[in-house]
Amino acid sequence: MIKVFGYSVFIGLSFILSACQSTQHFVDASRIKDAEKKQFSQNNVQIYCSGAENCEFDRMNNIKIVDQNSHRVNSKAIKKGYVKLTGDALDKNGLYLTIPAQQYEMVIRFYPISQQHAEVFHVIHQFKPNQRYTFKMYRKRSQSSGSLLNVSAPTPLCVDLIQEKRTIRRFCRPYDVVTGVSEYVEQKI
Repeated sequence: MIKVFGYSVFIGLSFILSACQSTQHFVDASRIKDAEKKQFSQNNVQIYCSGAENCEFDRMNNIKIVDQNSHRVNSKAIKKGYVKLTGDALDKNGLYLTIPAQQYEMVIRFYPISQQHAEVFHVIHQFKPNQRYTFKMYRKRSQSSGSLLNVSAPTPLCVDLIQEKRTIRRFCRPYDVVTGVSEYVEQKI
């Protein structure tokens, strides 16, 4: 009897927590739709992210976009008209940015496998007006042969910066066998 009651409480709490998160996403989505009705500059840049299960724009220079812990969209970014909806769910790459063209430091969180582990990517780039940019994450697969040790290391994780339909920058993070930690390094295209 105690087990049944415990399971019932657990299921009830799980339902309530998931309903709260859905409500938060709904509130954020409606606030973004309201902000989209305002007119903003025509020389803006559109910035998307893709390739992972989910990705979030953490910040742009010093402006927070999506909170790391709550996954809520910052109200200041919404009021300035920077955040737009793609039509997908907010937790499935549902946001993109529309920002004035200039140089920014962008910090993007990619979730390649699940929401429990984020890959954080930092880049400084000069964005040109009236262009569409996409940050696309992928694993760089290679056909390698050799010893079991050589082929067992994870393949590098890469992020391409695509301007319209052309890749203009590529960053890869090779796996460091000694430390297990590495950083994204820009590659020649």
